[in-house]
Amino acid sequence: MSNNRQLVSEASTWIVKVGSRSLTGDDGLLDQAQVANLARQLIMLVEMGKRVVLVSSGAVASGVGKLGLTSRPSDLATLQAVAAIGQTHLIHVYEQTFAKHGRLAAQVLLTASELDDRVAYLNVRNTLRRLLELGAIPIINENDTVAVDELKTTFGDNDRLAGMVAGLLEGSLLVILSDVQGLYDRDPSDPNAQVVSAVERIDESIEEMVRDRKTGVSKGGMASKLATAKFVTNSGQSVIIGWGRGPDVLVRLARGESIGTLFVPQSKAISPRKRWIGFSAQPAGQLSVDQGAARAMCEDGRSLLAIGIRTVEGDFGKGDVVSIINEQATEIARGLINYNATQVKQIRGCRSDRIEQILGQCPYEEVIHRDNLAIV
Repeated sequence: MSNNRQLVSEASTWIVKVGSRSLTGDDGLLDQAQVANLARQLIMLVEMGKRVVLVSSGAVASGVGKLGLTSRPSDLATLQAVAAIGQTHLIHVYEQTFAKHGRLAAQVLLTASELDDRVAYLNVRNTLRRLLELGAIPIINENDTVAVDELKTTFGDNDRLAGMVAGLLEGSLLVILSDVQGLYDRDPSDPNAQVVSAVERIDESIEEMVRDRKTGVSKGGMASKLATAKFVTNSGQSVIIGWGRGPDVLVRLARGESIGTLFVPQSKAISPRKRWIGFSAQPAGQLSVDQGAARAMCEDGRSLLAIGIRTVEGDFGKGDVVSIINEQATEIARGLINYNATQVKQIRGCRSDRIEQILGQCPYEEVIHRDNLAIV
C-alpha cells in the first residue's frame, strides 16, 4: 500500500458526500436500492472503527418520485416544496437500513448563513461531534426550503457544503462520490482518457483538465469538486473523488485500494478558525492588492498593510471577512478586517505611520493581521 493510500485507510473520520446522480436511476428518480447500498457501506465503515458523516443530495429526486411527477419542476416554489417532501422520504430510506443494523440516523439541515456566522458554526461543530460520540451517523443536506442557491444551479451539488463540513471536523477525510470514476487526464469521451490516480497539488495544469479547450469555461460538476478539493487539501486534509456506484467503493477505499483520484493533503495544516475564515464565512467585500503585498502574504506569511491595497469594494464593517485578489484578479486570501470600508478607502496605498494622521487614530498597524488571514 502506498503511503498516501495508507493515510486514507487510517483516517478515523470520514465525510462522505454523494451527489444526486449517484442516487438516481436513468429515469431521474431516487434509486432506493442504491441508497440502501450506500447506507450499508456507511455502517461497514462504522464497524471498521470509523466516525462517519454523510452529506447527501437527492431530496428533489426523492420528492419527484413521491409525488408521481413526470419531471423536475422548473419554478422555485415548487422545487422547494418537492425538496421538503423528498427530504423526509430520503432520510427514511437511510434510517430503515441503519435500523436493521442497530444504527441511528441523525438528520442535519444547514444553510450557508449558519456556517457563515462564527457562533452558529461552532454550534454546528459541537452538535456533530456529540452525535458521533453517541454513535449516530449524521446525514447532512442543505435546507432547500430556506436556501435556494443549490436548487437553482445545475452543478455544485453540495460539494462546497461537504467541504465546509470537512472543515468543521479537523483531521477528517473527504470522499466525494460522483457519477465518474475520478479526475480524467483528458476529456472523458476520449477513448484514451485515463483516471488520474493521485494529485499532489491542484494547480493550473490540473484545473486545465476540466476546462473546455475552445471556450475556456470549466465543464460540469468537476470544477466545483476541484475547488472544494483545493481548499480542503490546503487545510491539510485528504480528498478522494470516486465512482458512487462502484462495488463497495467506500469499504475498498478503507482497505487501502487505489481507486478513484486521491488529492494529497498539503504539508502544513491550517487551524479550524482559519478554515472558517477561508472557506465557510462569506466575504462582505473585496480588496485588490499589488504584487508586493500578495507575495508578502502568500510567500512570507505576513499581514496585509494599507500600503499594498489598490482598490476597495463592498460596504463591510470592522471584523467582517473580506476577499483579497491579486493584480490578475485571482482570489488569493480571505481575512478578518480591522477597519470598515470607508476607513480602508481613506488609508489604502498609505504607509502605516500615516494612519493616525488620516483617521485621527491608529488602533491597528495592519489592515488584516496574519493571524486572521487564510491563504486560499
